[in-house]
Amino acid sequence: MNSAKWLRNLFFAGACALALILGFGAPAAVAQEAPALSPAQVVKTHTYVSLEPVPRGKDFEVAVVVDINQAYHMNSHHPSDAYLIPTTITPKLPEGITLVDSIYPPGHDKKFSFADKPLNVYAGKVTLRLKLVAGEKVPLGDTTIPVTLRYQACNESACLPPVKIPVETQVKIAAAGTTGHAVHSEIFTAGE
Repeated sequence: MNSAKWLRNLFFAGACALALILGFGAPAAVAQEAPALSPAQVVKTHTYVSLEPVPRGKDFEVAVVVDINQAYHMNSHHPSDAYLIPTTITPKLPEGITLVDSIYPPGHDKKFSFADKPLNVYAGKVTLRLKLVAGEKVPLGDTTIPVTLRYQACNESACLPPVKIPVETQVKIAAAGTTGHAVHSEIFTAGE
């Protein structure tokens, strides 16, 4: 064997030994941690409107349903301590649509190893709602309502930075006197 080939084999053997020592060659049976998620990856959102179409002059609701990754939770709208960041939804309403109320469900008290007392959190799935009114002069046709979802997600050991997620919902505005049909009753009557 020539010296260049012998030296290359020696280098390769040394590199393999070092990789095994450092754990790079650990058996596949060893559990690996799931990749860390960015704050925006922790939730998936879906939006719903309570009427189709929405007649001018009528009240209606928009729901933002938030599916939270099972390894995480987020503070409720009324967190346990003042320093915790509440979950909020903030609409940027088009001209002619007015906000009547924002409806946040109660959270659930849950004890975590990093906290002295239980924290009031949302986990799994949560529905946040906006009560709105379509004014008499709101433009007819399809309208987009942008909403900002703000939350801070945490797991059992750490919290991610707070984040604002843009969410949009589409509303079809109809003339006053048009019959608006209630839709998505499973979303808008849940918890009532």
